[in-house]
Amino acid sequence: MTDLYATQRAMRNMRKAAMQRGVIAILDVGTSKTACLVLRFDGPEKFTGEDGVGSLAGQSSFRVIGAATTRSRGVRFGEIDAMNETERAIRTAVQAAQKMANQRVDHVIVGFSGARIRSYGLAGSIDLQDSVVREQDVARVLAACDVPDYGDGRGVLHAQPVNFALDHRSGLSDPRGQIGNRLSVDMHLLTVEDSAIHNLLRCIKRCDLEVAGLASSAYTAGVSTLVEDEQELGAACIDLGGGTTGLSIFMKKHMIYADSVRLGGEHVTADISKGLQVPMAVAERIKTFHGGVFATGVDDRDMIEIGGDTGDWEHDRRTVSRAELIGIMRPRVEEILEEVRLRLDAAGFEHLPCQQIVLTGGGSQIPGLDGLASRILGNSVRLGRPLRVQGLPQAATGAAFSAAVGLSLFAAHPQDEWWDFEIPAERYPARSLKRAVKWFKDNW
Repeated sequence: MTDLYATQRAMRNMRKAAMQRGVIAILDVGTSKTACLVLRFDGPEKFTGEDGVGSLAGQSSFRVIGAATTRSRGVRFGEIDAMNETERAIRTAVQAAQKMANQRVDHVIVGFSGARIRSYGLAGSIDLQDSVVREQDVARVLAACDVPDYGDGRGVLHAQPVNFALDHRSGLSDPRGQIGNRLSVDMHLLTVEDSAIHNLLRCIKRCDLEVAGLASSAYTAGVSTLVEDEQELGAACIDLGGGTTGLSIFMKKHMIYADSVRLGGEHVTADISKGLQVPMAVAERIKTFHGGVFATGVDDRDMIEIGGDTGDWEHDRRTVSRAELIGIMRPRVEEILEEVRLRLDAAGFEHLPCQQIVLTGGGSQIPGLDGLASRILGNSVRLGRPLRVQGLPQAATGAAFSAAVGLSLFAAHPQDEWWDFEIPAERYPARSLKRAVKWFKDNW
């Protein structure tokens, strides 16, 4: 853990330096697209958020001054598969965004959807030496958490205190300066596969860029699409990407669980490609313009021209009914949603006071998906678009950009994490094998 811990702390410092210079880039490396946003920070309290997200006291307000997106290459399941191709895609997106912003960027905050994320809930408590909670007491109580043995080849990506309790008063977001005798904390730990992260960091370094922050798309999609009440009372965000489907649960404005399913929109496209014997590009077009998950009587008569350029006239003039297309798409979409339901059940989602589910990501745009999702997941489901952000081009306001916009918000308002406190060095090693995923059932 220590090496990723040191990397994270170095990134935190780099982010602060980049913020002082006023410009930073956001890079969302997905399976189907790579998006880059260039943000300009105006410092705290420069403008209010009539046009979207304003600044809270002491937080940085920003506007998007450059945006570009390109087709991802060399990425499978949200992880780098062919380094050179991914490097080309990243360079293309970053150069186009820099050109639009008319500004060179050296520092990027990166979002990714792979690396097999895993969630843990930890708890720790200490007695206070003098009755006022100080910064070092917060560091001590974080160090007192039993870190699970999450296995070799994995590192900690996020380590966020989500709830503090002082004596018998629980639900505190920041206990510093308050008076009491015993301080307790609940912490959410998110681990990732080291190799996937190191490949990503190496690829970005090869593009002559410095990484000033890392975040999982499952987390950032939730940050940008869940409204304040949902983040407070308990909601899940399901981000249907190209290669993976991210899942995050929020409660009391903190992420308390995250997971991902290695299935996404591209698997639906691949099924259409095989079923209709057409190239992937044609299958993607058919899915986008004619796709759906509920067939009605009309769909039997609604014929879709497949088109093609094989030179075989009969083959290229084929048509298929929309009902047939839905018959190909629906089983895969159901499989993705069933898999998501298993993860929600494992997380104890049914114990939260409010159980809203928000669907977002490029794959969420299939007509009728919200109806099918509420049938399979058994909860109230809505489609989510990212929050409006100053300067964001119209083309980047759709559900496919939820993770990228969330990454911008994460850059501007990072939550306190383990590495923000000077934790005594001897306290990092994994000391306990307790693996608690259902921890918040007891704590909330």
